[in-house]
Amino acid sequence: MQNPLSNQPDRGGQASPGGSLRTLMAQDRMHARLVVVAGGFCLLFSAIALKLTLATIINPLPPQQQQIAPQVPPIPKSDPKGMIAGDVVLPQVHRASITDRNGQVLAMSLPVAQVYANPQEMIDAADAAHRLKHALPSLDEAETKRRLSLNKQFVYLARDISPAQELAINNLGIPGIYFEPGERRRYPMGRVGAHILGGVDIDDHGVAGIERYFDKRLDSDSQPLRLSLDVRVQNVVHDELQSAMDMFQAIGACAIVMDVHTGEIITMVSLPDYDANDFGRAAADARFNRAVTGMYEPGSTFKLQTVAMALQEGVAHIWDSFSSTPIKIGRFTISDMKNDHFAPWLSLPEVMAYSSNPAAAHIALDAGAPRQQDWLRRMGFFSRVPIELPEAGRPIIPSVHNWGVSTTMTVAFGHGVAEPPLSIVRGTAATANGGFLLRPTLVAAQSPATTDAPADADSAMPADAERLISAANSDILRKILRLDVAKGTGQKAESPGYYVGGKTGTAEKIGAHGGYLKHVNVSAFTGIFPMNAPRYAIYVMLDSPKPTAQTHGWTTAGWNAAPTAAQMITRIAPMLGLFPDTQHEAAIEASLAIPMRPAVPRGYRALGPGYDPGTARLHEHEHETAPRAAARPHAARDVTEATATSHAQHARNEAGHAPGHHQRERG
Repeated sequence: MQNPLSNQPDRGGQASPGGSLRTLMAQDRMHARLVVVAGGFCLLFSAIALKLTLATIINPLPPQQQQIAPQVPPIPKSDPKGMIAGDVVLPQVHRASITDRNGQVLAMSLPVAQVYANPQEMIDAADAAHRLKHALPSLDEAETKRRLSLNKQFVYLARDISPAQELAINNLGIPGIYFEPGERRRYPMGRVGAHILGGVDIDDHGVAGIERYFDKRLDSDSQPLRLSLDVRVQNVVHDELQSAMDMFQAIGACAIVMDVHTGEIITMVSLPDYDANDFGRAAADARFNRAVTGMYEPGSTFKLQTVAMALQEGVAHIWDSFSSTPIKIGRFTISDMKNDHFAPWLSLPEVMAYSSNPAAAHIALDAGAPRQQDWLRRMGFFSRVPIELPEAGRPIIPSVHNWGVSTTMTVAFGHGVAEPPLSIVRGTAATANGGFLLRPTLVAAQSPATTDAPADADSAMPADAERLISAANSDILRKILRLDVAKGTGQKAESPGYYVGGKTGTAEKIGAHGGYLKHVNVSAFTGIFPMNAPRYAIYVMLDSPKPTAQTHGWTTAGWNAAPTAAQMITRIAPMLGLFPDTQHEAAIEASLAIPMRPAVPRGYRALGPGYDPGTARLHEHEHETAPRAAARPHAARDVTEATATSHAQHARNEAGHAPGHHQRERG
């Protein structure tokens, strides 16, 4: 029997037309939403993929600062003419570079990193040390393992590693290893200008030279500091000076070239020297800057100042004559060499050309001690030479209270005082540049210097230049200096076509226990080139040179310092834009000519026999000291007399000629 309910379908399973439609619509909406969401995800992942492609392949992003130290800076462009010297700025280093006048980099800071670790974050100290050893071959693996095992939160592992090494360590992925960015000072030219550049300490703070003088400026201004040096000239002067030092077996030497119109130091060399990158390990003697720290008796180079004083102060004229007769001071004598056959009285040009000590002493006596002191003080010989080097020393001068007749005479020919070579160069420049005393500088002038001497010296001089010598007297001094090289003691300093003028100087050295060392000299030459249009001053000094066969056994400046200066001038002048002029030699020599014995103008009474104020002062001194000497016949020698005696003996030896040779060279 059929169940009555079997023909009636269940309502829940009955298909309803309205319900099916709603279901289909809901499904469609769901599908649409899924398509939209899927499309959104596709766009999102596409954007992420594009960004990753740009960031990692096309234009990768640099590492974060905390992950890695600064990248290696770009190599500076070659700039021989210094046209873009101001653009040599290294990125991500705070200490500015130092360049020469042509943009050649002399000092620069390179990015480095310090590696440190937190041992508390180490998982396996031994494994970390072993892996670090592969990245840093110089690392002590055992010591590194010990450090990483310490119960500390900070230990240094390595200092001043390169960016490449830093990348290698960073790629190891060792937890607890960190980097501290830093920089290291480097000197690409090594020994070139080492005494001028100085050095820095471990924290990059200047401790010597330009690095110390301009320490704040180098740290605060990223623009390179442009020096007045020319590394081309510096290298040539260094080579020639080293050759001379080796040839004459000197224990030290120095050379300076200075622009006589701007005061810019073009080169300054002191030997022995050192690699500026090894400043901390250099010997004290190598770090000693003989050009500004060394104090040397100038010898006869100081006669130039004596003559300049006499002319400018109206004490003497070129036609005046001065006695070359030996001067007795107590038991001692100031004289010239025994084989010199000077006339009893020498004109002012002859005093310089023949370098007579008694005649120079008479000029100083005519001027008197107060005038001599005032002149030397105004010329800067009583104070530290103004230069951007903290090592610049203070000269050694006699006490003004003890500046008597003996001191006046000995200082006249460069004894009894000790000056740095740079002071001598400065004084020499003032005699030939129109009479202006300049402030020497190691910083390049704002506008490049021209190779031609300015027509108007007054307008071309720096604002702080002080005129101490008239233009007329400067012109006379130029002619006298040229005469000294053409016909006097400095003949070996001649460089054809450059019309060099200058003065030789030789002084005995003082021993460790006081007193002068016989036959141990400091030989120097100070000069100007070209003398017809003064452009540069040059100074060459050799400390304790030995005699050679070429010098006929003598060790004086005319035989060693003067020819060394000539070699330097011949080589560096073209680099400085100066070329030899032999085509107009006759006209140039005529313009620089001055007679050895100038005629006395009508109406003038020249100083000379029977008319010499200095001789009267000397006689007064003798009368004053005679009673005291008679009362103390066995007393210890007076200091000034001892000085005069040593200088007198030096006068006999300083120029020294080989037997049979009559070329005069002293002072």
